[in-house]
Amino acid sequence: MKLRVNLDQMISPHFDYVLYSSALNKVLKGGRGSTKSSVISLQIVLDFLQDENANALIIRKVANTIELSVYEQIKWAIYMIGVQSQFAFTKSPYRITHKPTGTSFYFSGLDDPAKLKSMIIAKGYICQLWFEELAEFSSWEEVDTVRASFTRKVLPPGKHVVTYYSYNPPKNPYDWINEWVSQKMGKDKWYVDHSTYQDVTLPDILAEDYLDEIETVKQNDYNYYQWMYKGKVIGLGNSIYNMDLFYEINQLPDNDYIAQLAYSIDVGHQTSATTCLCIGLTGKNNVILLDTYYYSPAGQTKKKSPGELARDIHDFIADSASAYPNAPIVKRTIDSAEGGLRNQYYSDYGTRLHGVNKAMRKETMIDYPQELLAQGRVFILRKKTNEIFITQHQQYRWDEKTIATSDPKVIKENDHTCDAFQYFCIDNKRLLGLKK
Repeated sequence: MKLRVNLDQMISPHFDYVLYSSALNKVLKGGRGSTKSSVISLQIVLDFLQDENANALIIRKVANTIELSVYEQIKWAIYMIGVQSQFAFTKSPYRITHKPTGTSFYFSGLDDPAKLKSMIIAKGYICQLWFEELAEFSSWEEVDTVRASFTRKVLPPGKHVVTYYSYNPPKNPYDWINEWVSQKMGKDKWYVDHSTYQDVTLPDILAEDYLDEIETVKQNDYNYYQWMYKGKVIGLGNSIYNMDLFYEINQLPDNDYIAQLAYSIDVGHQTSATTCLCIGLTGKNNVILLDTYYYSPAGQTKKKSPGELARDIHDFIADSASAYPNAPIVKRTIDSAEGGLRNQYYSDYGTRLHGVNKAMRKETMIDYPQELLAQGRVFILRKKTNEIFITQHQQYRWDEKTIATSDPKVIKENDHTCDAFQYFCIDNKRLLGLKK
């Protein structure tokens, strides 16, 4: 098929080496906004269209992240090239099929590696693989098990499987992927590229508002900027949060308003505390900690039952929400592993608490509030009940025994408001515009 596509208007010159490299494994790493995923998707679609028997398989670690990431990314590339009329787009399962040839772009999570290994292609063969957000995977072995299932198959003469890997480097230098990529540099059939938003030299690619946001992060938290937007491995340090980025205020700002309310709960048991945060989302897209419920059973002869905790939280939500009658409650978040209080609350009040998906490493969970903080969007209403939130975040630390490992841990003491704030950020990430 002959296509007239001017890639020079779509892809910055930085990526010329990536496009024209003959390597069968192409690793694109770097900071956010570098357009590396756009480059990969354009390249995959163009190569796909040159072979009537070609199929592509695009993989994320978790299947429920496919739609708003790689599926839309490939769809975007097809529209950019102007061949959307040639494709059928379906979501159950996620698949984009080339109508003239019957070949497809397949999408899968790695939730079930055995299922992928036994995958059957109706027509043709897989000749492009793409592992997006590679840092989310647990190990190279997890990725290579799937990759080898397709690269070992015999293809027609002159055909090869090209595998793309894209990710933002984790902060932790001991993360498996940071050590892995250093081993791949310079190896035969491997090409490793590092890019940042500053490599995007074409006009009308990155919006001025986005560049302004980057500049704000750079001014607020330079280390975070170096990691998020420059893709540098900055290390974890010991303290987790920059406390200067929690802005304490004596009253609500005159030039902003509480548009919505969100609640986030971390549940303790016989020896640990239970907390519920009342957080206001403002018209200017900031967040304000308005109030905190905190119950610690430490030193108490009679511990509160699930029924009593459910009543406390229900009353706290009702009382705090009454102060903002024009602000609807968008979500009541709780640890998804906490079934007891969730069931009790629903039984007593007919309201379901939303279980947050926290099937991720602690380092990843912490990334969400760190991003919000670096953007200068976190405020705390100065009041007695919120002091425990400040104290616990000041004391929040990495366990030094685990920092030099691929899976660092936090010190699990007096961290209940820290966990609750992470749950809030994760459960409302789309509303907050985090990790787009």
